[in-house]
Amino acid sequence: MTPAAPWQAAAVALLGGDPSGARWANLGGTPLNATWRLDVGLDRFFVKTNTAARLPMLQAEADGLRELAQAAAIRVPAPAACGAAGGVGFLALEWLTLSAGGRDAALAAGLARLHRTTARAHGWRRDNTIGTTPQDNAWTGDWATFFRDRRIAPQLALAARHGHGGRLQRDGERLLAAIPALLAGHAPVPSLLHGDLWPGNAARLASGEPVIFDPAVYFGDRETDLAMTELFAGFGADFHAAYAEMWPLAQGYATRRTLYNLYHVLNHLNLFGGGYRAQADAMIASLLASVR
Repeated sequence: MTPAAPWQAAAVALLGGDPSGARWANLGGTPLNATWRLDVGLDRFFVKTNTAARLPMLQAEADGLRELAQAAAIRVPAPAACGAAGGVGFLALEWLTLSAGGRDAALAAGLARLHRTTARAHGWRRDNTIGTTPQDNAWTGDWATFFRDRRIAPQLALAARHGHGGRLQRDGERLLAAIPALLAGHAPVPSLLHGDLWPGNAARLASGEPVIFDPAVYFGDRETDLAMTELFAGFGADFHAAYAEMWPLAQGYATRRTLYNLYHVLNHLNLFGGGYRAQADAMIASLLASVR
């Protein structure tokens, strides 16, 4: 048997098992992390890895899952171990056998319950990441200020460092100045958010119970979670109808949806490259047109 790598031995030791008897299967990973199945005795875990330098990202994800679990609104995988060894950072989660789906009325009801968990300000007790991009969660009382300074401005600055200048930066500066007007009169309660709710981060158990994972947790406008469910296909009309029945959205949501989803499109531009540039430019132009 091939000896365990130092990080694998460290992970199994944190889980209270014998590294020599652990069984690992490489699941192929994602564009951002490597992923593994780990069997330790009768227990099974889902493990994601990155460089040891990204250990804070994995630790923040574990903390985010604990925050979501504490709300007791939607099932999330429980963190089991997190650490680094041999230049590798790892996060071990309970293994959940997931099926496609779960983006239905049951998830909508759970999401509405999750959003009823609130804080006194927007932000979170620690910074985290959206994908692998740093996400500033410093507590801020005013929502427009938070979303401008902690969300859109950092993404535009990162895009500039990646060489995306010209129109994106010129119109982006105008948009930053316009955000208070775009959000004028909108003072949402700071709700507990998943933060990265695209279809790939929701599924269901064999029982039909919905599960969410890979969060980018913070407290903010609940509409940001709803907006992202509309950015990519995958959440059906029953999901949106069920949420609206439990907690209707305020007037002006359509414009705010574009602003909120711009954050994720800019992040995709920064993570994956220029294929998202035209979409970002078009969204900014639409937002600027709405405040003329």
